[in-house]
Amino acid sequence: MIPSILPTYNRAPLTFVKGSGSWLTHADGRRFLDLGAGIAVNVLGHAHPGLTKALTDQAQALWHVSNLYQIPQQQDLADRLVANTFADTVFFTNSGTEACELSVKMARKYWHDKGQPKRTDIITYDGSFHGRSSAGISAAGSEKMTQGFGPLLPGFTHLPWPGSDTDHDATAAAITDKTAAILIEPIQGEGGIRPLPDQCLKGLRDLCDEHNILLILDEVQCGMGRTGRLFAHEWAGIEPDIMMVAKGIGGGFPLGAVLATERAASGMTPGTHGSTYGGNPLGCAVGCAVMDHVANPDFLSEVNRKAALLRQKLEGLIATHPTVFTEVRGSGLMLGLKCVPPNLDVVNAGYDNNLITIPAADNVIRLLPALNITDEDITEALIRLERTASQVAT
Repeated sequence: MIPSILPTYNRAPLTFVKGSGSWLTHADGRRFLDLGAGIAVNVLGHAHPGLTKALTDQAQALWHVSNLYQIPQQQDLADRLVANTFADTVFFTNSGTEACELSVKMARKYWHDKGQPKRTDIITYDGSFHGRSSAGISAAGSEKMTQGFGPLLPGFTHLPWPGSDTDHDATAAAITDKTAAILIEPIQGEGGIRPLPDQCLKGLRDLCDEHNILLILDEVQCGMGRTGRLFAHEWAGIEPDIMMVAKGIGGGFPLGAVLATERAASGMTPGTHGSTYGGNPLGCAVGCAVMDHVANPDFLSEVNRKAALLRQKLEGLIATHPTVFTEVRGSGLMLGLKCVPPNLDVVNAGYDNNLITIPAADNVIRLLPALNITDEDITEALIRLERTASQVAT
């Protein structure tokens, strides 16, 4: 008999009932140090007082009215995002998956309105993850996500990860008169914490400019301060035309967004897209509270300091346990440890040591702590990672 919850998840046998900062409390009273942050979602940790106040204050005033009406909290958050990014306009969603859907629609609608309706192809890359909708899995193209869900949405060209000049040439060769956009994550999360070198991201921007096509960035996992900049592409000194955002923008409340330039969004006129819940007062009130912190230069400076501290300690861990870990990769507080044994063995051993990490492709475990994790908790994390490594090695 099928369980009452559709069995699409391989859940760990853990039940958390309370959280505070970087710590989760299990139903049996055990306390776990959380280096996953709900898969890069809880950027300010659990039960952050500022987010809690923003949510409860708004909940006592107004939850939902729909986008048939003006929503002041939505306008406030949109204004903040526009003021702090490349974007001229914002559309709010409930998730990264929905942000992917709109990004694809926006790029194609742009060319349709420019009189080139056959210009619909979008170049994407191996190892990518853009959500689990039909557009998202079609964009990623991996057999793991697409098998059994055909026919897939057409119009995606899949290329090798562009981390070298050879791969850059492959992207250039793939651009045709049907190409609408390039879609890429500045750092692949699910794909194994694979950063795109700055020069490669600059190269993609140059290609898009040369061929007059759109650049879409998926910053659902790497955005909102996770790399030490508000958005990861800022390190390369470039700007996209369209950007997908979610996860950290709500600090744990379901919220996503698509940010775009006026040019890229020009085809999205009244009636072309909508959402019942997207941009609701609750989500946007929390999003504004998140922005109060992560858009602050002093906060981002602290993220970079803590990232350097954590990375230094992880390098020492690798040197001590070369039969368990071979490298640390990533940027800011979006880090991965490449494992020698199966990464799920390491994740499960971490559970034994009351430590939460997140598995990813390429036999990597992800370390995605709250951006305000304390130095003391970083030290404790390394103690528990050390115990975990010793356990797996025996």
